[in-house]
Amino acid sequence: MDVAVCLAWIGDPGAVDLVMGSPGPWREVLETAPGLLLIESDESLSRVYHEVKWLLPDGCALLVAPLAERPKARGVAAGTVSWLRRLPLPRSGT
Repeated sequence: MDVAVCLAWIGDPGAVDLVMGSPGPWREVLETAPGLLLIESDESLSRVYHEVKWLLPDGCALLVAPLAERPKARGVAAGTVSWLRRLPLPRSGT
């Protein structure tokens, strides 16, 4: 299954630059808060997870989940809501 957008949490916010600076299998990466990324990709969840994992130092916590709908957001980096609105995600039901 191809994912359009993943939410990724990196346990060490200092390691985010390793992902942001990588060409990886993604079209775009946006840091929404320290250690919290939105990743737009046509690749599988597994591929995105492993590519991010391989960039991080050993032992760095990581969680990657696909987004099925556009999430609600508050208190995130400027431009996050606009970035989410342009994505091919259904609107949240609430």
